Amino acid sequence: MHELYIKQVYLPFASTDGYRVLVDRIWPRGIKKVDAHLDSWEKKIAPSNELRKWFHHDPQRFEIFKTKYREELEQNGEAQRLVEIVRKQLETQNVTLLYGAKDTQDNQAVVLKEWLLEKLVPSKTL
Repeated sequence: MHELYIKQVYLPFASTDGYRVLVDRIWPRGIKKVDAHLDSWEKKIAPSNELRKWFHHDPQRFEIFKTKYREELEQNGEAQRLVEIVRKQLETQNVTLLYGAKDTQDNQAVVLKEWLLEKLVPSKTL
């Protein structure tokens, strides 16, 4: 299996990125679509507008944001579809979740990666 990465969309494209997925609801400022080298833009799995505006990239709100965003993901059929896309892509190449936030530690891509990794691990039966 290959690796699942997160990366700011503003950083240069690398061949090791593999399948590149933008996970923001809004197109990132100052970047042309052709320069983003996207394979997919999954805006429907991004946090809701209400949650995104409430969070406003405030690190003090990140833990609550994380909980609420994970709840949204569990209820989002598009997020479940993304799990299958990522699973399939990881069979042959890396997958990179791209985001536009300046904060590299407290953003939705960090939460999404963690959530996806949990979904990709086969469940253990006793």
